[in-house]
Amino acid sequence: MHTLDDLHAGRLHGVTRLDLSAQLSEFPPEIFELADSLEVLNLTGNQLSSLPHDLHRLKRLKVLFCSHNRFIELPHGLDQCTQLHTLGFRNNRIAHVDEQALPPGLRALILTDNALTTLPDALGACRHLQKLMLTGNRLEALPESLERCQGLELLRIANNRLPALPDWLLRMPRLAWLAYAGNPLPVRSQTPAADKDYPQIPWSALTLQAELGRGASGVVHQASWAGRTAPVAVKLYKGAITSDGSPQAEMDACLAAADHPNLVEVLGRVVDHPEQVPALVMHRIDSHWRNLGGPPSLDSCTRDRYDTALRLGLPALLRLLAGVASAAAHLHAQGLLHGDLYAHNILFAPNGQCLLTDFGAASFYPAGEASGQALEALEVRAFGILMQELLSLEQPLDAELHALTERCMQATGAQRPRFAHLAAALSQRAASAQH
Repeated sequence: MHTLDDLHAGRLHGVTRLDLSAQLSEFPPEIFELADSLEVLNLTGNQLSSLPHDLHRLKRLKVLFCSHNRFIELPHGLDQCTQLHTLGFRNNRIAHVDEQALPPGLRALILTDNALTTLPDALGACRHLQKLMLTGNRLEALPESLERCQGLELLRIANNRLPALPDWLLRMPRLAWLAYAGNPLPVRSQTPAADKDYPQIPWSALTLQAELGRGASGVVHQASWAGRTAPVAVKLYKGAITSDGSPQAEMDACLAAADHPNLVEVLGRVVDHPEQVPALVMHRIDSHWRNLGGPPSLDSCTRDRYDTALRLGLPALLRLLAGVASAAAHLHAQGLLHGDLYAHNILFAPNGQCLLTDFGAASFYPAGEASGQALEALEVRAFGILMQELLSLEQPLDAELHALTERCMQATGAQRPRFAHLAAALSQRAASAQH
């Protein structure tokens, strides 16, 4: 994090990224002195309500973050910033967006947790748009012009006021990651599997130990459970809206997912937490498991990052892909869209064993209906992208897997294979590769 003193003293000359959180109520004009180098400007966590209309003087600016400020509209003049491709204005008070706030090269727009009731038709002119994050607003409809954004791949519209998903949305040719829980859609709030009689585990029976990890929806601790020898994991859910949706929706999805060898086993619900924090007790994952990939970067936008040294080998790769496809088939059979089928949400072991994790973007739908098949096809595209990324790391390229990848990524969702077919085909190949 940089300081105002550094900025005022000219010690930041030549920086490409500026991170400045200092309770600012006005834009420091000294930032313009960085115009020849500045590419990423992060003003998150201030008290700003406006930006200069001549922000385009920052001629190299590509990324602008102004989350947790006091904006009531997306600032005008951003359309003059020709290099700007990523805008992040999460957790403000934004109720209005107009065309003068939309840069022509926009790839990612993050307006999570604001007060939007509508979006401008001009959004459809953002032909490079790949990522659109709108969770936690008051939207009752999406602009039909958004259909023209044929490159849109990731859409977060959870916790709005949408009465239905528009038909054109499910025909978007590149859409692969969608979250829409928390809208008044005509679906059950949970599937029958969520009614499974999970044990109720008293908080007093648990002793929290080391923190295992934390994310937008909560914190996971290792814990001991009285009367049980092996350690368990306890996830304590936060109450705030995340970029993907609500922690309660994630918890409901975890419970609804039920048992599958490629999902983390839920052991029970926590009751009697002293602060009424919702929590689940889950199987403790051994330390030899690791994340298959890392989340997207500012440059990759919607694509995960991988260790360039990662090599699974064909038998392990087939086993991993078969496991993920099987888990996804299991979820969709219950009318549950994972919504975030990414390598960074997959834990794996060197032999190809895997677990699909993180239900923060999961959404329910009526299983068996046409819209459900379209939603499954959408997620099959995400699986195809995963296959494509993993195959790019393997040498030599497997022609049969490459052909299957292309089928998963066809522009027309109805022509993509179902997860049950993918799981069966990949399991058969994985079994053959072991011999």
